[in-house]
Amino acid sequence: MKSDTLYNQRLNRILAAVDLKKPDRTPVVLEYSGFAAHVTGTKMAEFLSSPAKNLDTMIQAFKIVGDGDAINYGSFWPYGLCYDYMSKVRVPGVDLPEDEMWQVVETELMTRDDYDLILSKGWPAYSNAFLTQRIFHEVPNEYLPPRRKSPDAQKAWRQEGVPVLSGGDVTTPYELLCGSRSLMEFSMDLFDIPDKVIAAMEAIVPYLAGKGIRRAKQRGYPLVWIGGWQAAPCMLSPEMWRRFVWPYFSRLVYEVVDAGLIALLHLDSNWTRELECFRELPMGRCIMALDGETDIFQAKKVLGDHMCIMGDVPAAMLFLDTPDNVYAYCTRLIRELGPEGFILQSGCDIPANAKLENVQAMVAAATGS
Repeated sequence: MKSDTLYNQRLNRILAAVDLKKPDRTPVVLEYSGFAAHVTGTKMAEFLSSPAKNLDTMIQAFKIVGDGDAINYGSFWPYGLCYDYMSKVRVPGVDLPEDEMWQVVETELMTRDDYDLILSKGWPAYSNAFLTQRIFHEVPNEYLPPRRKSPDAQKAWRQEGVPVLSGGDVTTPYELLCGSRSLMEFSMDLFDIPDKVIAAMEAIVPYLAGKGIRRAKQRGYPLVWIGGWQAAPCMLSPEMWRRFVWPYFSRLVYEVVDAGLIALLHLDSNWTRELECFRELPMGRCIMALDGETDIFQAKKVLGDHMCIMGDVPAAMLFLDTPDNVYAYCTRLIRELGPEGFILQSGCDIPANAKLENVQAMVAAATGS
C-alpha cells in the first residue's frame, strides 16, 4: 500500500537521525494539540469533546500543513496532564470559556505530611488516592475513563502514512512532587527536609517508566517521552540539580533504552549548563528535544556525536514572525546542526495561535517544497 511505503520512508528517515546517520534529508516532526483546533476552525471545547473528534481534528491539521514526516503524539487528553504534573487542569467548556486554552493549575495539593504517606503506603496506592480524591473528583465523568472510549490513534495515523513517535509519557519524581506541592513549598522542602524528599523520590521512581514502556512495546511505538521543565538546571544550583534531578532522570532514560526503545528527552526551559551530563546516557538511543531556551548550537557542539538533537523553532517565532524569517532560521538549523543527528521541530508544541504559513515555512525548509 502507498501509505505503508510512505510510513516506512518517513520512519526510517527519523530513525537514521536518531542513529546519528545521514538521512536522505532532514526529517521534520510536528508537535501540536491546540494548534489543530485553531488551524481547522474548531472551537477548543469541541476539539476536546471526544477522543474521536480530537484525533480527527489533529489528522486534518497535519494534512493542512502538509509534508511533515511524523507527529510527535497522535492524540491529546487535557486531563492527561494531571498525571504529568500531579496538578489540577482547567478545561475549556468545563471550567473555562469554550474557546480558551486549557490551563495547568499549580496549587499546594500535597502537604509536607504526605511524604510519610508515600513512604508508608507506597507510590501506587498514594498516587491513585491522590488523583481520585484531590483532582479527578472535580472532573465530569464523560471526560474520564471508562466512559472516554479512545479509537486506535496509531492505526488511524498509519493509514495516512504518518508515524506517531511517542508511546507514553514519563515524568521524574522531581516534577511530580514539585507540581503537587507547588514550586514555593517544594523548594522549601529541598532545604528543610532533603533526606525525606530523597526517600520519597526513591520510593516513587521504580513505578514511573513501566506503564509507558509496556504501552509503547505492545502497540509498536518507537519511543517513550521523558519530560522535564521545573527540573531544568536554570531552576537549581549545580549541587541540588545533581542530587535531586539527574540521578532519577538518567535512571528513567536507561530504563526506557534498556527496554529497546528510544528515549525522547523533552526539555523545556534552559538545560545548557548541564549538557555535558547527557554524555552519560546511551549513545544513539536518545533524542534531545529543546524548546528555544537551551542553546541548541551549544547542545550540538557538546552532544552532536552522541545523541540526536531536535528543535527548536520558538513558539514566539511561529506566532509573531514572518514565513521568510521562519524559513531562514530553519535553514540555519538544518545547515549548522545537520545533516547527521538532527530533527527539525518546533520548540515544544506549536502554539495554538501559530500562523499556518509559518508552520508551513518550517516544513518547507526541511522538505525543499
